[in-house]
Amino acid sequence: MKLTVFQRVEQVVLHLVLIILGALTVFPFVWMLLSSFKTNPEIVAANPDFLPREWTLANYMSISNKLNFFQLFANSVFLAVVITILVVYISLLGGFVFAKYQFPGKGIAFGIILSTMMITWAVVIIPRYTMFDAAHLRGSYFSIVLPAAVSGFGIFMMRQSISGIPDEILEAARIDGASEFFIFHKIVVPMSRNAISALAIFQFLWVWEDYLWPYLMITDQDRQVLAVGLTTFKGQYGTDYGGLFAATTISVIPVLIVYLVFQRRFVAGAASAAVKG
Repeated sequence: MKLTVFQRVEQVVLHLVLIILGALTVFPFVWMLLSSFKTNPEIVAANPDFLPREWTLANYMSISNKLNFFQLFANSVFLAVVITILVVYISLLGGFVFAKYQFPGKGIAFGIILSTMMITWAVVIIPRYTMFDAAHLRGSYFSIVLPAAVSGFGIFMMRQSISGIPDEILEAARIDGASEFFIFHKIVVPMSRNAISALAIFQFLWVWEDYLWPYLMITDQDRQVLAVGLTTFKGQYGTDYGGLFAATTISVIPVLIVYLVFQRRFVAGAASAAVKG
């Protein structure tokens, strides 16, 4: 089927708009990457150049002098991976139950879970802080993992995705003698890979960039996360922009890796969770 002249023009305009928006989105990251190879005087110059005048690796070499970078990096990776795995698995379980089982109070329970998505972080941060402090969990990673382990958004997303799995497949497995445990792990989970990929990217990114809660909960600097550690580059009388850009550039790498691993299923998973009722 041939496109009309108007449709071709429409496609060209659409692609141009997308290219411009993509360039605007990527430009700050490119600027940050190039600035990580500049000296501080060059970064704060009144008329800075886009490309470094003199390329230097000093900012990357001095990262460990400013903070225990690799320890904080490992802490962030550990927390992000653990929380993402927990959220994905618990969300799959919750989504499976709400999508394929009938029980009294199902609608009310699901409504309560959805309502948690409407409560802003600022409303719960003080009660949550008080609760974990009273339980003497401050300074422990449990104070970071436990609040994030159950995600209302994750359960909703998985419920929407699992609802699209035909009931006939599950019933056939039950007739063949398969247990609910087998059905969940061998049928539901593999058929939900797109939604799992999308949720994994979202959750990993949220944990990786979280600043305030780890700042409040973790009291030992060696157990702190990278997002909090990056504030070390900001001093009382000035900021080491070169070191900050170098550390931030490295901190973006895990997010890029996660996205590249799951990107094939990311769009399909987000779309499938959005269109099913």
